[in-house]
Amino acid sequence: MTPLQLLALLLALSVALHIGSVTAFAAWRSGTTPAKAILIGGSATGSACGLYFAAVSAYH
Repeated sequence: MTPLQLLALLLALSVALHIGSVTAFAAWRSGTTPAKAILIGGSATGSACGLYFAAVSAYH
């Protein structure tokens, strides 16, 4: 793995984690329980990672 690929992967994981955190916080502030908010944030993180990996696999 080249350093550029590693940095791109870390950037994608960072963005996915931020998307999940914002989604979980928004869900919690809208009235869901903290446990459900964490599940919603986790699913948003997984979806963002899945979209990134699908785009990378389609590119190669």
